[in-house]
Amino acid sequence: MTNLAARRCKPSVTKLADDDATKLLAQVPGWQLEGATLVKIFPFKNYYETMAFVNLIAWIAHRDDHHPDMTVGYNKCRVAFSTHSVGGLSENDFICAAKIEAALAA
Repeated sequence: MTNLAARRCKPSVTKLADDDATKLLAQVPGWQLEGATLVKIFPFKNYYETMAFVNLIAWIAHRDDHHPDMTVGYNKCRVAFSTHSVGGLSENDFICAAKIEAALAA
């Protein structure tokens, strides 16, 4: 297995086969596949922590030019990655999810 968090998103990618997506899912604990979307809900103590997390994701997404859909509430944030240009999941989705996990673990 490769260290997904150490990789960079590529501008031109292909859609992952279901088996490949399932293998990569094992490298991002707590994330789930919902059809062609990689999803995780992150709980927080309060609004301030939630918004700090949203800003962290914005920074990661900007650096790799790969942006998730987010649903933000007072004490939680749902993050959903899917590569619209390929109509499903790409390796970029898993790279960004791994980067979020690595940032939270630091």
